[in-house]
Amino acid sequence: MPDPYAPKKSDKFTFGLWTVGNRGRDPFGEAVRDTIPPARIVQKLSELGAYGVNLHDNDLVPFGASAAERDRIVRDFKKALADHGMKVPMATTNLFFHPVFKDGAFTANDPKVRAFAVQKTMRSIDLGVELGATVYVMWGGREGVEADACRDAREAIKRYRECVNFLCEYVLDQRYEMRFALEAKPNEPRSDIYLPTTGHILAFIETLDHPEMVGVNPEVAHEHMSGLNFYHSIAQAIDAEKLFHIDLNDQKPGRYDQDLRFGSESLKGMFFLVKLLEESGYDGSRHFDSHAYRTEDEEGVWEFARGSMRSYLILKEKARRFGEDRQIQAILKEIGATGNGDDPYGLGRYGRDTASRLKDTSFEVDALARKGLGYERLDQLVVDLLLGAR
Repeated sequence: MPDPYAPKKSDKFTFGLWTVGNRGRDPFGEAVRDTIPPARIVQKLSELGAYGVNLHDNDLVPFGASAAERDRIVRDFKKALADHGMKVPMATTNLFFHPVFKDGAFTANDPKVRAFAVQKTMRSIDLGVELGATVYVMWGGREGVEADACRDAREAIKRYRECVNFLCEYVLDQRYEMRFALEAKPNEPRSDIYLPTTGHILAFIETLDHPEMVGVNPEVAHEHMSGLNFYHSIAQAIDAEKLFHIDLNDQKPGRYDQDLRFGSESLKGMFFLVKLLEESGYDGSRHFDSHAYRTEDEEGVWEFARGSMRSYLILKEKARRFGEDRQIQAILKEIGATGNGDDPYGLGRYGRDTASRLKDTSFEVDALARKGLGYERLDQLVVDLLLGAR
């Protein structure tokens, strides 16, 4: 009997070279796994049903590689992609690992560092385009501070804006079909990172010269680190038509960036996230930016990848059943959650007559306040659905 939760290419599941390639090193311990070559990563992910693989520039091409070495590596990688029917939908730049970025990249005080960061990003964009990527993620891992005295935060935002504007112009000048997706994180590795949440970035985008080219790449763990509701962040991004890419993983709120396997920690939150993505018509990659536990060998890495996709598909099936559950849907209708565009008081569009009628309308406020809404019952039905009790 075929597995109903076996992934297909059409599911658009992607992983980063840095995710399945994570060797289990952390600040307190050395690596526990051998390096997995990029070609093998491509092969194994394809066998598991993934759609594609994403990469930082230096995940594939070592920092400081010669032009000839770079071309050889890229040629071999493109062959692996073709051999296994895999795509590279997104690319990004490593602007956080090398010591030159210790004070940031786009926001560093030294103009030489800022210029080098833009140069490195342009070359990485070229690489991404060569591999077929149409989304370019920018995560400002070092764009922050430990000592606020080192720069005016307004100047940091100005520098950030100038670099993003420059890179937008570069993409336009090269006639690339590329959009940018900015990624938020509140802290780590810096004590504080500029543009710490998806909401901050959505506001920042509106100050750019080409806001139509720039969206967001929210990550579950990064919003949960701040104790925020990731589902709400994604809803706002979708409403603004700015969800260009998404990073899926899991996280215990208030901890360091754990990058846990998707669905391994916050099942109810991830259920509503998957439901939103599927019902909103989001057609981008479902990208898993996480890694296997440090306890695992290479086989455990592939179990991690398999489990990430499986959990998403299980939650997708649960979302379908939520929509077909007569009891749940009856409650939603009763409490007015389904709406169906009803606007009995004309709040959707202001008019003088509408405002006048509204001011004269009498409301039974005390009765409205006393009315129970039945959310306890509704929430338990969701729990029952997720736990397989209905």
